[in-house]
Amino acid sequence: MERGTEGSTLAAFRDAYWWSNDGLRLHYRDYTGDDETRPPLLCLPGLTRNARDFEPLAERLAGNWRLICPDLRGRAESAYAKDPMTYVPLTYLQDLERLLTDLALTRFVVVGTSLGGIIGMLMAATRPDRLAGAVLNDVGPLIEEAALARIRGYVGTGSTHPTWVHAARALAENNADIYPDYTLEDWLGMAKRLYRLNSGGRVVLDYDMRIAEPLRVPGGEAGVDLWPSLAGFRNAPTLILRGELSDLLSVATADRMVREIGATATLVTVPRVGHAPTLAEPEAAGAIDRLLERILADG
Repeated sequence: MERGTEGSTLAAFRDAYWWSNDGLRLHYRDYTGDDETRPPLLCLPGLTRNARDFEPLAERLAGNWRLICPDLRGRAESAYAKDPMTYVPLTYLQDLERLLTDLALTRFVVVGTSLGGIIGMLMAATRPDRLAGAVLNDVGPLIEEAALARIRGYVGTGSTHPTWVHAARALAENNADIYPDYTLEDWLGMAKRLYRLNSGGRVVLDYDMRIAEPLRVPGGEAGVDLWPSLAGFRNAPTLILRGELSDLLSVATADRMVREIGATATLVTVPRVGHAPTLAEPEAAGAIDRLLERILADG
């Protein structure tokens, strides 16, 4: 079914599904593109996020580009896992490999925010030939300990609210240092992407609270050394986005990523934003547009 988000003018998309190796029915949004010769954008969300996180990007690009936006297992319209220890990047990678096979995609642009960028690095490590380009949004092979502590402190704790405004105000209270310039309208938009209405009419987080369980295990964030994976981006235009206020991706790590990847890498800092840029900021949007132009020029 072609639709936008209810009550909005967002780009139309088709809801579609695929099956994981362990029998989970997983969901993705498919925003169609008019030019089938262009590689699609595979948009991979952060730890507690879902396909809705890429609505602003799709609003700008859909039609000219195809965007495939999965809900990872345990998020939004994808099934929850029976075993919470499958909520790890290597399993997400296996899930997405099934999707790529089902869609017969042999070349694509990976756009990964936070956890999605980790999955993108794993893809670069295993099959770099498929990458037409990449966006690594505020993530690298090294995650700062302060950020890990912050993430462990809120993931899986759960929260419910009586109205969307209450949810938005809670987000503002907890994240004002990440998005200091946000208005109530911005926070409401984020709430609609992060929460859902439950059967009792309460506004609740739209993910399985058990996704936090692997984070309590050493190495649960990625499970492998990701620095070698950067070699997989050396033949594809690669954009590294860093929020100026980010506590997850340090300046030193971002600079080292550019050196490791080499001439195909570009680093852009998004001002007055922490972890992570939404990709709607003018600096992020402009950088993505330039990346896509470079991909088209490279053929």
